[in-house]
Amino acid sequence: MPAVEVNHIVKSFADKAVVNDVSFSVAQGEIFGLIGPNGAGKTTTIRMMMDIIKPDSGDVIILGEKLSEASKNKLGYLPEEKADELLKQTGMLPHKGKKIEELSRGMGQIIQFIVTIIHNPELVILDEPFAGLDPVNTELLKRMVAELRNQGKAMILSTHQMNEVEELCDRILMINHGRSVLYGKLAEIKSRYRSNSVLLEFEGKLEEVPGVTEKRTHKGYVELVLDGKTTPQQILERLVSTGIVINRFEVATPPLNEIFLRVVGRNHE
Repeated sequence: MPAVEVNHIVKSFADKAVVNDVSFSVAQGEIFGLIGPNGAGKTTTIRMMMDIIKPDSGDVIILGEKLSEASKNKLGYLPEEKADELLKQTGMLPHKGKKIEELSRGMGQIIQFIVTIIHNPELVILDEPFAGLDPVNTELLKRMVAELRNQGKAMILSTHQMNEVEELCDRILMINHGRSVLYGKLAEIKSRYRSNSVLLEFEGKLEEVPGVTEKRTHKGYVELVLDGKTTPQQILERLVSTGIVINRFEVATPPLNEIFLRVVGRNHE
């Protein structure tokens, strides 16, 4: 049974569709990334899943049933606006910009996360959990999220920070202007957008290699751009035959951020 099934949900505010026919499912024991630019409809989608607001049409099934007060206990929800609320409660909001309080804010967020999961929910929904965290607390939170997945929990991570998604998520749904623009396994999406180049670290002298149209030197490695007719495997064989020592050979996949810009950019046209 999927942890979450969202079927064709639609939500409009003042005749503007904020979420427009979005469907997805989340399996148990997976980290699911709900990604997109600010204002894409991510938080509205989460609020419909949490039954905070009702969809105009479509439905949401959580852990096999429509959300009721009883089934809400099976959820852990960390809303986006958590940190300021915490600072307000502790009288720290006026000091928000100060460096020492930054740590307090980070710790506040970690504490809030612990409160979210203390009742051992089966589904955890995190809305922009890394916003405003320093690197130490970000790592701490990532470890805690990975540990929850290891316990078999389903997790939804909503964010516009793509690098966090790449590290943590198994599958993603990318939404833009309230519509689904990419959905599926992260690895498959990345291979679909694979660029036509390989990354190479080597020792020795790099000769001209047939099939390579351009060499770009980066810090510590060289990027070889292929002509589109030659496979990476053929390039590897040709490189080996030149006698250089190859320490790294990798088909370049663009970072999620680049895919995101390509997809969102295309949708803006």
